[in-house]
Amino acid sequence: MKLVFVIDPIERLDPTHDSSVALMEAAQLMGHSVGVTEARQLTVIDSKAWAMVTPVTLTPVTLGGDRWVAADPWFTVGEAQFLPLEEFDAVWLRTDPPVTTAYLYATYLLDYVDTAKTLVLNSMGGIRSANEKMYALNFPSVIPETIVSQDKGVIRQFVERRGKAVMKPLGGKAGEGILFLKDGDANFNSMVEISTHQGSLPVMVQQFLPEAADGDKRVILLDGEPVGAVNRIPTGSDFRGNMAVGGRVAKVEVTERDREIAQLLAPRLKADGLFFVGIDVIGGYLTEVNVTSPTGIREIDRLDGVSLGKRAIAWIESQR
Repeated sequence: MKLVFVIDPIERLDPTHDSSVALMEAAQLMGHSVGVTEARQLTVIDSKAWAMVTPVTLTPVTLGGDRWVAADPWFTVGEAQFLPLEEFDAVWLRTDPPVTTAYLYATYLLDYVDTAKTLVLNSMGGIRSANEKMYALNFPSVIPETIVSQDKGVIRQFVERRGKAVMKPLGGKAGEGILFLKDGDANFNSMVEISTHQGSLPVMVQQFLPEAADGDKRVILLDGEPVGAVNRIPTGSDFRGNMAVGGRVAKVEVTERDREIAQLLAPRLKADGLFFVGIDVIGGYLTEVNVTSPTGIREIDRLDGVSLGKRAIAWIESQR
């Protein structure tokens, strides 16, 4: 197969952590050709999507003790070509969030890939419909008590009733901008005003889950099925467990509760064309559904001795 990955500039990626690199490595190791492009290199001509695609050859990471080790250099590139994307078997949008205007426009351009010839994942329409915070609200039976509002009074009432809560920007990523709210906090007004941009943008406010101290589990779903998980545990004085803010990772099993949540989500995810997804679970509650560029593959592979990348590429093979 021929695969092209729409990614951030490859030289900025961390091969020991980045899931996109893990997926590209797996494709290469399974005998497929890998090309990369960027959102700014997408074009539509005569109602067909084209891109400047650069062939890439990767030197796979190796395991050195308890960490992945990358070669230097860890990739080489060939000569870029301007090609119609329908020439490829699969196009995978893996640009990191947030979903900015540029990201949104990239999804519109990729709508013009002929899906009868080329698998596009995740579905562009699915990505646009699935805000990574709001999408969880489709499954009220498995989420903590949650509101979405830009009204300070509504948010205050929620926090007063719950005592503690977590406030999240709807367009945030990697734990950025997540705040802990406590009834009576003298900074409450300022935090809400900053987060809502003076009441002009809604935010998500969720029931605080004390189990967050034990970890924020990332579960990877492939075509609705849980295939691996990693626990992200807060360290120091930060209540967030995200790896990007210093949370440590630990081996964890996919539990029966995780499978129940996945089974509930699977029909909707499949209908929306969301085939590769990362869900976040705290204390048995679904808190987020990550659809743009789910991470965690490298950590799961290292801790569990598996290759989720190869499993994902094998699934793509089965769709061709």
